[in-house]
Amino acid sequence: MASNTSTPTPEQEFQTLQHYLNEFTQQIELFSQQFQIIEQARMEIISSIETLRGLKDTNNAVSLLPVGGGAAILAQVIDPDSVIVSIGSDVSVRKTNDEAVSYLMERITEMEAQGKRLAETIQKLQAQASEVGRRLEQLYQAGQGQTTGRS
Repeated sequence: MASNTSTPTPEQEFQTLQHYLNEFTQQIELFSQQFQIIEQARMEIISSIETLRGLKDTNNAVSLLPVGGGAAILAQVIDPDSVIVSIGSDVSVRKTNDEAVSYLMERITEMEAQGKRLAETIQKLQAQASEVGRRLEQLYQAGQGQTTGRS
C-alpha cells in the first residue's frame, strides 16, 4: 500500500516554494504599506505639535483653515490655548495647548512602537523569503544540471 507521506518531487517542492515566496512577498508589501501609513500619521502629528507650540504664546495669529475640497480660508486664532483633539471613534475633547501637545507626544511614542514592531516583522519575513529564494535557486540549479545531463 502506497503512503501519502512520500517525499515530494523537485518540481512539487519548487512549486510549493514559489507559492511560499509569493506569500512572503505579499505580506512584506502589506506590512510595508502599514508602516508607511503609520509614518505619515506620525509626521502629521509632529507638524501639529510644532504648530501648537508656535501658536501657544501668540495673540491674534492668522492660520489657514481647511474647509474641505482642497479649499482653505484665512482665520484668526482666538484662543490658542484651547485645542480640540480627536481621541478616536469620532470623539473629540477640548484640551489646553500643553495637554494637547502631551497627548500628541504620547501618540507619537505609540506609533514609533508600532513602527518598530512592523519593521521587525518585515525583517523576519524578508529573511524567510531570502531563505526560500536560496532554496529555489538550489532547486533550479539542480534542475539545470539534470537538463544539461540529458542533452
